[in-house]
Amino acid sequence: MNRVFLAALAGLLSLAAQAQSWPTKPIRLVVPFAPGGTSSIVARAVGAEMEKGLGQPIIIDNKPGGGGNVAMQDVANAEPDGYTLIVGHLGTLAVNPFMFDKLPFDTNRDFAAVSLLAKVPNIFVVHADVPAKNLREFVALAKSKPGQFYYGSAGNGSAGHLAMEYLKLVSGMDLQHVPYKGTGPNLVDLVAGRTHATSAGTPPLMPHVKSGKLRVIAVGTPRRLEALPDVATVAEQGYPGFETSQWYGLNAPAKTPPALIKRLADEAAKAVKSAAVIERFKADDAEAVGSTPQEYAGFIAKEQARWKEVIQKAGVKAD
Repeated sequence: MNRVFLAALAGLLSLAAQAQSWPTKPIRLVVPFAPGGTSSIVARAVGAEMEKGLGQPIIIDNKPGGGGNVAMQDVANAEPDGYTLIVGHLGTLAVNPFMFDKLPFDTNRDFAAVSLLAKVPNIFVVHADVPAKNLREFVALAKSKPGQFYYGSAGNGSAGHLAMEYLKLVSGMDLQHVPYKGTGPNLVDLVAGRTHATSAGTPPLMPHVKSGKLRVIAVGTPRRLEALPDVATVAEQGYPGFETSQWYGLNAPAKTPPALIKRLADEAAKAVKSAAVIERFKADDAEAVGSTPQEYAGFIAKEQARWKEVIQKAGVKAD
């Protein structure tokens, strides 16, 4: 028994020593989308702070394609040595597994959760000419004219598309979906009044809200936003438990040693609580989180259950 105990203790000490001596070279952090989006902002802000604690550069590698699946396959096949990581996202971890008929990797089996980094709120807006001041009024209006209101999104399966489908499911509204190739074209038609509503993060929408072209009727977060204190949440307006946010985490290939996962999680949590990262996140109304691997894994599981139901009931399929 003593020999078994001593062997186990030696193993734990060896893992601890490995975590302390690691890393000895730069770390590649893969972003599964094109440069310039919120995922890149989160990666660069958090990566710059994590470098201080890890003592090695974190190289950001944007790898867009396939709704994030190209990057996910790359990291799933990487060596589980802590030197290749990926920014986990609502779409890649909680949506794509249920929207695509077949993926070349298993989202739960091939990735280890490290830490939840940030949540970015979705808000719901209508064109200024829509005679609804809040969500309750919009739901009543849409139900009085089923199928006559159109909402746009950045594309089929996008966060905004799913947020609106989720809202349709809980409210019983009959809205028509108009998918665009990106947020820009979606907003061009919405601001022009060719569509009636959309859901997205605050950065692309707020300039049009401030100009009076669009009106915010609800926020998708559990609590009201500091930037929009007078706008009630969806939950407050009659749909308890409703929540829709874009979120970003840190994931590693499965079989990455637990000691390295813990070291990364500790550094990530410290980074997102730094003054520099909190200040950078403010521009996107992003909430800095930072969590243990176990907390993040539990969060992913809950999000998968939520979005699996939405995707299946709404019949959303990948293009």
